[in-house]
Amino acid sequence: MRAHYLQHVPFEGLGSIRPWLTAAGYQLTATRFFESGVLPAPDDVDLLIVMGGPMSVNDEDRHPWLRPEKRFIRQAVTRGKPVLGVCLGAQLIANAMGARVMPNPHKEIGWFPVQGVSSPDRAVFRLPPSMDGFHWHGETFDLPPGAVRIAKSEGCANQGFQLGRRVIALQFHLETTPASARALVAHCRDELQPDIYVQSETSLLGAAPEKYAAINGLMADVLSYLVRKDR
Repeated sequence: MRAHYLQHVPFEGLGSIRPWLTAAGYQLTATRFFESGVLPAPDDVDLLIVMGGPMSVNDEDRHPWLRPEKRFIRQAVTRGKPVLGVCLGAQLIANAMGARVMPNPHKEIGWFPVQGVSSPDRAVFRLPPSMDGFHWHGETFDLPPGAVRIAKSEGCANQGFQLGRRVIALQFHLETTPASARALVAHCRDELQPDIYVQSETSLLGAAPEKYAAINGLMADVLSYLVRKDR
């Protein structure tokens, strides 16, 4: 089995996703757009993971590789591949599948509550009714055609969606570890400007280990759901 991930900047990697993939027996490959834009054939990938980054999906003139990346994501989705998007990755899935991505009314940076949105379809992935998620974003997305909203927050109406049975897109981060949180702060500290949904560096990095364990456990649940063969 081959898991391929799309990485946009060196400081936003897989976090807790990497050990899960290793334990599950996946061969891990990557396209790192800050080094090379070479993409595999979609049919050669068993699981696609699209990571975050500080750029906008609308910055195609500044980052020309966004065009082939969106095309690749769309091909993976239409072929029924399991696809997970995180933050920018979620926005890329939304945009690749026909939805608008635009500035959110407020930036969300730090630990803030997220509410799972239940669906009458019991086959849709269910997040907890309330949890603390890790956030670092200034944009949001409309839901693409056919998608079901699975998460919301006070600061952002669309925190996550599911498309079919094989695609989950999360605006917030469940893969964050203490090390990856420190890396984000180190590279994006200038974004920590006081606002209603922006925590201070001290509060953001002072989260208890239990918070990281909780979100990483949820990420493992999401991944297990996506790759199940009996759906």
